[in-house]
Amino acid sequence: MTSAFLSALGGRIAERWLTLLALPGLLFVAAVTTATVLGHEHWADVGKLRTWLDTLAASPASRSIGTVVLVALGVLLVAAAIGAAAQALGAGVELLWCAEPRGPLLRRLADRRLRRWRAADAAFRAALVTAGRARVAGADDADRLAGLAERRFAERDRIAAAPPRHPFGMGDRLAAPGQRLWRAYRLDLAAAWPRLWLVAADGTRAELHAARLRFGAAARLCAWGGGYLVLGVWWWPAALIGIVSVAAGLHRGRAAADAFAELTEALADLHVRDLAAALGIDSAASLDRALGERLSRALRKPG
Repeated sequence: MTSAFLSALGGRIAERWLTLLALPGLLFVAAVTTATVLGHEHWADVGKLRTWLDTLAASPASRSIGTVVLVALGVLLVAAAIGAAAQALGAGVELLWCAEPRGPLLRRLADRRLRRWRAADAAFRAALVTAGRARVAGADDADRLAGLAERRFAERDRIAAAPPRHPFGMGDRLAAPGQRLWRAYRLDLAAAWPRLWLVAADGTRAELHAARLRFGAAARLCAWGGGYLVLGVWWWPAALIGIVSVAAGLHRGRAAADAFAELTEALADLHVRDLAAALGIDSAASLDRALGERLSRALRKPG
């Protein structure tokens, strides 16, 4: 049984290593090699690349099995090192997406988002008032004005659902459940979260874990895109790959942040009373501010 467990564990580690590090790293090494051989001038010259490969294969060193093995091992190690660097850079991208507005640059970005949100909010409120007056007056263009108000609301909501506090939208999206739960129930989500996680069902935790993994994968995709953008200095098709990768990573990151935030809030809504019961707090009534305040007081242990 132990042997089977270790074998399965080793297989999963090898599969994860191949998926996250070696395979993307090998693709990047291939792109670097292509960029070095072709450059901008011969960016699509397949014949030149084939000639280079034929020359490499005809060299005396390629006939030595030991040399071939060492070169293959070296390529794999370089690919793994590049993959590890991309993972570290992806973790940095995650931190940047969720960063607090500290430092002049991040504060300027947060202030810019807040100004955009306030302008969009003012436009929405003005359109809503105009549509309401037209509806009361029975104007012919009441439906058109109502549709305009809906579009203004969607434009504001694309920036943030509430006044933004972070330099980037994903930070606000991930912070939104805590803010909403505090406003609605006076529940301190940061203090309650570890306990809510323990009382949640396995299926719920699996969904949250999957959304978290998708968020990390999106950040790593942006990191790989940044590498290809740098490589585009020597071989311009790599820049196209980088642009597509960064755009896809941002799109996937927003979707994963939305999913994680929705699941977080849903978990709290469904399991707050279970947490209260586990802590011995009377929760016969429905979830309200009184229960949220009692839980927050119980979970905020004095330092």
